[in-house]
Formats: sequence, C-alpha cells, structure tokens
Amino acid sequence: MILQASTSEVYGDPAVHPQTEAYWGNVNAIGPRSCYDEGKRCAETLFFDYRRQHNLAIKVARIFNTYGPRMHLNDGRVVSNFIVQVLKGEPITIYGDGRQTRSFCYVDDLIEGFIRLMATGPDVAGPINLGNPREFTIRQLAELVVEMTGSRSKLVEKPLPADDRMQRKPDITLAKKELGWEPTAPLEEGLRRTVEYFEGLLSRKSAEAAQ
Repeated sequence: MILQASTSEVYGDPAVHPQTEAYWGNVNAIGPRSCYDEGKRCAETLFFDYRRQHNLAIKVARIFNTYGPRMHLNDGRVVSNFIVQVLKGEPITIYGDGRQTRSFCYVDDLIEGFIRLMATGPDVAGPINLGNPREFTIRQLAELVVEMTGSRSKLVEKPLPADDRMQRKPDITLAKKELGWEPTAPLEEGLRRTVEYFEGLLSRKSAEAAQ
C-alpha cells in the first residue's frame, strides 16, 4: 500500500469555498506556480491510473498548510517565515494586503490523519482532505505571532505574487466519515509549540556561531 502526500494546491485559486474533494480546481497550467500545482495533480492522476490498471493499493491525502516543530529554518512557508522574522526582530513580510486566507493544521493532527487513512480498507483510496477548517487571514496570523512573542516587529506589505491563492479552507466531511478524524490542536497552541522550537533552534545557532 502506498500513501501519496498530495496537497491543497491541486485546487489552485478555488472558485468553490470551502474545497471538497469533488472540486476539480482552478489552476493556471502555465503560470509561475504551475510546476508545483500541476506536478501534484499529475501525481494523483498516475496513482489512480496504476490503481485501475494494476490493482495497486493506494491512499491519497490532500494536505492543507501543515506546521509545527522541526520545520526548516528557511523553508519559505508562511508560519516559519513569520516566526523567524519576529524572533530576529525583523519586519514581518506580508504579500498583498494580507486578506488572503489559509487554514493551518498542526503536524500531530496531520500524522494522526495519515495513520487513520492507512488503516482503512482498500475501498478507501481518497483523495481525502486533511487540514484544519479554521480559516485565518494572513494578516491575522502575523498579528497573532507578534502578540504571542511580545515582538515589536512591524508588518510590511509587498506586491502579491502571481497566482497567489486568495482562499484556502478544507471541507473535512469525508475525513470525519471515513476516518473518524478531525484536528484538535488550536492554532494558538500549535504556534506556541512552534515558537518554542524556533527559539531553541536560533539560540543554538547563535551559540555555535559565537564559538
């Protein structure tokens, strides 16, 4: 049995909100983000072709904005970017006006979803959305990180990148039905643990640089 870690990017800039697994998406096939988006869509296609042609046992999970400890310092994702910027006393970079929305799923919840998906029978192949249906604007996330860290970092707006998604929120009805799963970690608690991780990581790197 093979698990494919797909992503909510298969939905592109969705015209349907929240996004259900039945939605085919709204993706620019030739834009600057297309390589990633279409790569995930192609991977899902190949998985289901192999299932049909070779009776391959597959599980396809569509992941929505996972975060938590052990993220890479420079991975470029919004949660780690904001936390590292405030811990370094730098301005927080927001693209556009920050009104675009995302749904953030703590890593422990995602892993529990994976385990439950892999424990299902062969009739449950997916795709299944795994994400937290609580929706936040990017500006709200930035303000929450500033508040939690007691930082004085200012929010700085920069031009919105091409094809940036304006909304992202999973419909997890299928995950509840097939897996008995829904996330339990609130964003505030997950961010607290993630901030603690990055504080320790930056502290160790600073000590190593001083040696």
